[in-house]
Amino acid sequence: MRLSDWGGSPLAATLGIALAATALAVPKESVPPAGGDPARSRAAFAEIAQVLRHPRCIACHTVTDFPRQGTELRPHDMNVRRGADNHGVTAMRCASCHTDANQDSGVPGAPHWALAPLSMGWEGLDDHQLAEALKDRAKNGNRSLEDTLRHFAEDPLVGWAWQPGGDRQPPPISRQELVRLLREWIDTGAYGGQP
Repeated sequence: MRLSDWGGSPLAATLGIALAATALAVPKESVPPAGGDPARSRAAFAEIAQVLRHPRCIACHTVTDFPRQGTELRPHDMNVRRGADNHGVTAMRCASCHTDANQDSGVPGAPHWALAPLSMGWEGLDDHQLAEALKDRAKNGNRSLEDTLRHFAEDPLVGWAWQPGGDRQPPPISRQELVRLLREWIDTGAYGGQP
């Protein structure tokens, strides 16, 4: 965490550290064994993939020009479109309806609501392709595996999936368990399904 991330002042930095301390703890980094453990790694990733393919994730990690919604992943109501910056098009920006929190009206919300870039679209990928996409810095927002783990553990938009509001179902495993599986996947060599 950089001082500039919290407004540059010592007070802001102190507040930022206090806030960061309340975030979901990321398990301690360990060094993967030489050659890893492909079977264990693939088993961990098979469970991770269940979350990544869940409607709470796929709705925004789509390969379409529009967000999806609902368990059936239908095109977003009102013909909403992705837009050049993944935040919608003029007069139909994501933030026009989606605020920083779920609304009583049923509209979901979390900080910086947006579609994932097309390079992060996961629809139709098998386990091997999905694992490779998570590792590929050209597709994952230039994240290392450790950055990816922190993204899943700490990003409030990712966290929304486990508190989606309304009658929306969260992913099949807890966020804490997902982070544990990601740690195991990374530490055992970050293997996905067979190519």
